[in-house]
Amino acid sequence: MHAYTVGSILAALFAIFLEFRLDRGKLYRDLSFWISLAIIFFFQILVDGYLTKLSSPVVIYSNHHFSGFRFPFSIPIEDFIYGFAMIQLTMTIWNRLQERSSAKA
Repeated sequence: MHAYTVGSILAALFAIFLEFRLDRGKLYRDLSFWISLAIIFFFQILVDGYLTKLSSPVVIYSNHHFSGFRFPFSIPIEDFIYGFAMIQLTMTIWNRLQERSSAKA
C-alpha cells in the first residue's frame, strides 16, 4: 500500500473540506494564498530537489510507500500534496482565529 500517497491525499482533502466548511472557500479567492503557495513551492523545490536527488539522496523513499511519480527533478509528487495541505490548513486556521479575535474586539 502507498501509505505516503494515501496520507497526503487524505490530508489535502481534509484541508480543502475544512476550508469550505469554515470559510466557504474564501481562502482560494485570496491572491495572497496563491502567492504564498508559489513562494513555498519554489523553496520546496530547491530543498526537496537536493534532499531527494537520485545521484546521492539524503532522504530515501521506499517504493512501497509512495506512487513512484517524481516531479520536478526527483521530488515525490506527494511532497507537494502534503505541502499544500499543511500550508492551506495553517492559513485556514489562522484566518479563522483572526476573525474570532476581531469579533471579540
